[in-house]
Amino acid sequence: MTAPFRVGVGYDIHRLVEGRRLIVGGVEIDHAKGLLGHSDADVVLHAVTDALLGAAGLPDIGDLYPDTDQAYKDVDSRVLMKDAMERVRAKGYQASNVDVIIHAEAPKMSPHKAKIAASIAELLGLDAECISVKAKTNEGMGPLGYTDAIACTAVAGLVSTAS
Repeated sequence: MTAPFRVGVGYDIHRLVEGRRLIVGGVEIDHAKGLLGHSDADVVLHAVTDALLGAAGLPDIGDLYPDTDQAYKDVDSRVLMKDAMERVRAKGYQASNVDVIIHAEAPKMSPHKAKIAASIAELLGLDAECISVKAKTNEGMGPLGYTDAIACTAVAGLVSTAS
């Protein structure tokens, strides 16, 4: 029996390093450092993708798109999210809403929240009001607070497409 709705949680963290572009939620942000990873290291899209996959009971992003596979070297995380959504739809679900918390001391994420929400909404085929993006600092504590990394926590809701 297909549940009428399901919920998944995703989390990701990447180090900030020089010499990389900073892509957050499918949006390029002007900053001296970017996120380190095998793909474009988009911490927001990785967390949202994991939340969507988890809600559908599918394998996680690391299992489906491993960093040991050169096919995913420097891949645009929007490509991974689109593929994940095809898998979610094949299981009989569609996204209903996404709630995102970006954990970053620098750069400040507040000026970018609306663009990030619009980017996620477009990728999922949802209205912008179905996407919530919040920005939090770590109050100067730990790798996030020392501006060594950016993390993201995401919750995604799915609804059944079965009649």
